Amino acid sequence: MTVLRRNNVHVLEGSGPTLVYGHGFGCSQNMWDRITPAFVGETQQVLFDYVGSGQSDIGAFDPQRYASLQGYAQDLIEVCDALSLKGDVIYIGHSVSCSIGVLAAIARPELFRKLVLLGPNPCFVNDAEGYVGGFERADLEGLLALMDQNYIGWANYLAPVIASQDESGAVTRELSNSFCSTDPVAARVFAQTTFFSDNRADLAKVGQDCLVIQHRHDTLAPLAVGEFVHAHLRNSTLKVLDVSGHCAHMSHPQAVIELIRAFI
Repeated sequence: MTVLRRNNVHVLEGSGPTLVYGHGFGCSQNMWDRITPAFVGETQQVLFDYVGSGQSDIGAFDPQRYASLQGYAQDLIEVCDALSLKGDVIYIGHSVSCSIGVLAAIARPELFRKLVLLGPNPCFVNDAEGYVGGFERADLEGLLALMDQNYIGWANYLAPVIASQDESGAVTRELSNSFCSTDPVAARVFAQTTFFSDNRADLAKVGQDCLVIQHRHDTLAPLAVGEFVHAHLRNSTLKVLDVSGHCAHMSHPQAVIELIRAFI
């Protein structure tokens, strides 16, 4: 099996810099469909699915490898290596893929010239020292318990929370459909890894210029998290979008496109 088949890699050819997109938990490369048309021709664009997500090869899923975000970071690195990417490569990650991109950038500093981090959250759990990640540990444990008991019910509950829309909203429906189509075993591992990883200490190790795009009203990544990420990266710019939800690339794509274009 090739990496390109394993991760369902698609390349949109073009000149200029290469944009590599990393999707969030429970999602797939399709979530970038509102962004990629804006850069057709003027960039090369690389889209892929992490193993266990989207149309990746589920036969390649290894629960031990993907029990750590390092496993997903290795997916990202292997995709870039399979395409022989080098030079002017810019990584664009959403949600947990921000941490995955950070890990890949630390492991291979020469791989990316810049990083765009949309809705990053390096640690979802609040701590006693005042860090506000958005959730108490017991809340996340309850969410995972619901996932174990009623996977479809969990998906239908979480989608409107992430989208900050009701059940009839377009983003809510797309997220819910994506969650429900993901292999439950792989999704459970990815959820555990996503919600209980702590990558705060990794931020200071990133040397690349970073654009942090924060949603003003975001249940999964409160405004304080975006400010924390910006403060702990060595070279970063923070842009706060006056929107609700966790998926501005889906709900407000033009605003995200404008920020990416200005940054690259």
